[in-house]
Amino acid sequence: MSKTSESKVAIIGLGNIGQVVATNLTKGNRPVILASRDYSQAKCLAEKLGNLAQPMEISAALQEADIIILAIWFSSIKEFLNQYATQLEGKIIIDPSNPIAPDGKGGFVKTIDATNSAGQINHSLLPKGAKLAKALGTLGAASLANASDQKPEPAVLFYATNDQSINTKIEELIWDTGFEPLYVGNLDQSIRIEVFGELHEFGALGKTVTADEIRRSVAV
Repeated sequence: MSKTSESKVAIIGLGNIGQVVATNLTKGNRPVILASRDYSQAKCLAEKLGNLAQPMEISAALQEADIIILAIWFSSIKEFLNQYATQLEGKIIIDPSNPIAPDGKGGFVKTIDATNSAGQINHSLLPKGAKLAKALGTLGAASLANASDQKPEPAVLFYATNDQSINTKIEELIWDTGFEPLYVGNLDQSIRIEVFGELHEFGALGKTVTADEIRRSVAV
């Protein structure tokens, strides 16, 4: 199910999550702009994905796009928002980040206070007029790739935002990645959809789910 809009999308950061989201969007017939600190990486991925993917330098991508998927480490986001504050004014920013780091024992540990969330922190840092949605980060890269366009019922991707005026655009984008969007509330709920949260694959949920499954088991 695709509800493709005219909003231009740029993916900044082409690690595991960025590459999978780019692949899913082009499979869903959604054009994407690709940008990374290493332009050659963006160029290489665009060549692999075909005509719907266009490589750009970061500044040009931010200028061109309406929706910015910020697929970079949580620890780098504050610096990025400061560095590109002017280009990000008025943009819709999608934040899939999770505030975690390796714990030295083969697992991960949360890098911020247990009661805080990346979504709330990053919202406090937004440039003028920008709007933030916490989305595309509720599954690991493998599930984000493998569960896209799942049949017969699509898998869910949860999202949160304080600006419900952008819900339609966020949901269009999630549909175009091959998932069903499910709104959980304002960004004070984003802790639920980050790593270790009740609605994250690497939290209490523990797996991908359909909308019917989640509605039967958890109040959203």
